[in-house]
Amino acid sequence: MIRTKLVELSTLDAAAYRQKLKGGKAGIVIMRYDTEQPGLASVNRRTGEPEPSTNTNLEVFPLTAFKEAIDLTSGTPYSRRGPVKLSSYEESPGTEAETPEELATVDSAEYQAVVDAYTNKKGELSYALLNKDFIQFAKSNQVVADMVANRASVEAIRNHVVRVKLESLTGNRDLTDAQIQRIVDMLDEVSPRGVFRELNDEIIRMLSR
Repeated sequence: MIRTKLVELSTLDAAAYRQKLKGGKAGIVIMRYDTEQPGLASVNRRTGEPEPSTNTNLEVFPLTAFKEAIDLTSGTPYSRRGPVKLSSYEESPGTEAETPEELATVDSAEYQAVVDAYTNKKGELSYALLNKDFIQFAKSNQVVADMVANRASVEAIRNHVVRVKLESLTGNRDLTDAQIQRIVDMLDEVSPRGVFRELNDEIIRMLSR
């Protein structure tokens, strides 16, 4: 499955992780040490709040525990990991099956190169560092300057910046548009705000001058 590393909760005697769901969504799985049934909630992308599944007992898995799990896993990169086993209980693989393309992306050297480049000492993806690096490149790149002068779209400029930076980071000059988009999507699902929000804002400022 594609998920984050396991984190220990203080609000419950339990562990939790964030899991990639279908449709670009993220879910929180909480596993208590004293019960076999896990608690499940999706994460509302707009509000960042947990939305427990209909069969999750909120007396056993309170919202405060889901909120803590969201905070603890925020920014933690996804990777392919096996089912979690706590004590005598082992979690069965989730019903939200990953696509072969998603598994190939999270297993790829290119995705790992990006994660390695921008992961801080806490093991979290630093979106501030990532955006700072991409923005510095955008400001110093002549092709970007020409695109700004010719009033190219924000999307076109961002796509150029992302492609060149990913090619530089990964050493792969043959990345397809689909591969790049899948890497961006994987990073974007971990980010609580959108992976390239600051870069987008800077490109808009560049175009407005």
